[in-house]
Amino acid sequence: MLYNAGIIGIGSYLPDKILTNADLEKLVDTNDEWITTRTGIKERRIAGENEAASDISIKAVRKAVEMSGLNVLDIDLIIECTVTPDMMYPATSAIIQNSLGAKNAAAFDLSAGCTGFIYGLTVANQFIQTGFYKNIVVVGCDVLSRVTDFTDRNTCVLFGDGAGAVVVSRTEKPGILQNFIGADGSGCMNLTLPAGNSRMPASLETIEKRLHYTKMDGKEVFKFAVTAMPKAVNEVLKKAGYEIKDIDLLIPHQANTRIIESAVKKLGIDNEKVFTTIEKYGNMSSGSIPVSFDSIYREGKIKKGDKIVLVGFGAGLTYGAVLLEWLI
Repeated sequence: MLYNAGIIGIGSYLPDKILTNADLEKLVDTNDEWITTRTGIKERRIAGENEAASDISIKAVRKAVEMSGLNVLDIDLIIECTVTPDMMYPATSAIIQNSLGAKNAAAFDLSAGCTGFIYGLTVANQFIQTGFYKNIVVVGCDVLSRVTDFTDRNTCVLFGDGAGAVVVSRTEKPGILQNFIGADGSGCMNLTLPAGNSRMPASLETIEKRLHYTKMDGKEVFKFAVTAMPKAVNEVLKKAGYEIKDIDLLIPHQANTRIIESAVKKLGIDNEKVFTTIEKYGNMSSGSIPVSFDSIYREGKIKKGDKIVLVGFGAGLTYGAVLLEWLI
C-alpha cells in the first residue's frame, strides 16, 4: 500500500543585511545596468558574521513546523538540502535536530546543487509513500556569500543567502502528485567549489589561488539550464498525465531572469503563472525555490487545489521538477 504525501507547513528566513548592485559597484568593475540586464538581480541578502546554514535553517524550520500544527517530537526525519553546510561533519541537519529539540528525528544532508530542494522533496515523498515515516522536514538552505569570490564580477553579482523549509506528511489526499529528477555528469566541472576536500585539501596554494570560492563556466551552465528546465517540467507533467495548461503556478529556481524567460517561452506557459523573487534575493541555490514558494504563499497568491510545479537545475549538473496540489 502506498500512502499519500503532501505539504502541511511552510516557512522561510532571510538575513537582514541587503547587498545592492550599488554596493557591488564599490567592490568590482560592474554597474547596476550591467547586472540587471544580464541577471535581473537588484539586491541579495547576506548572512551575518555569526549566521551559518544551521542558524538560518532553524528559523525557517520553526515557522514551517508551527504552521503544520505538529509537535517537534512528531518529526521523523530532517533533510537539509545544501552545498554550504556549517561544516563537513556533523551534518547540518543534526545540528538543526538538536536546536529544534526533535529528538525522535533521523537527520541527513543532501547535496544536489541548486536542485537540492527538488531532490529533497522527492526523497521525502518516497519515505512517506512507503509508510517508513509520517512527518518529514525538508530544508533548502545556502549561505553562498561564504563561498563567493567578491573580486570576480562574473559570479559575485549572482548569489545571496536564505533558507526555506516545508513539512511533508502523510495526508488524506495526495499533495505531491509526481516527481522527476535527473543529472548530466558530463557537465560536472562547469560549476565547482574546487578546494577544501579530498581532491584538493586546503593548503597555502589553494588559498592564494582563491580555490575555496565558487568557479563557474557561465555560458555552459546557461546552455544546460535553458534546456534542462523545460525538459524537467515536461517530464513531470507527462508522468502525471497533465498538460502545461493544467498548471496554476510555476516556481522556478531563481538563477537568472534570461534563463527563466527562455524556459517559459519553450514551455508556452502564461507569464502571469510564473513567480520570481530573483530581483530581491538573487540566487540562493537550494534556498531559492522554497523561499519563493513561501513568499508567494504569504502574499495570498496560492489557493487550495492549485496545481504547482517547482523546477530547478544546479551543480552536478542536476535538474528536476515536482508537481504539487496545494492542500491547505
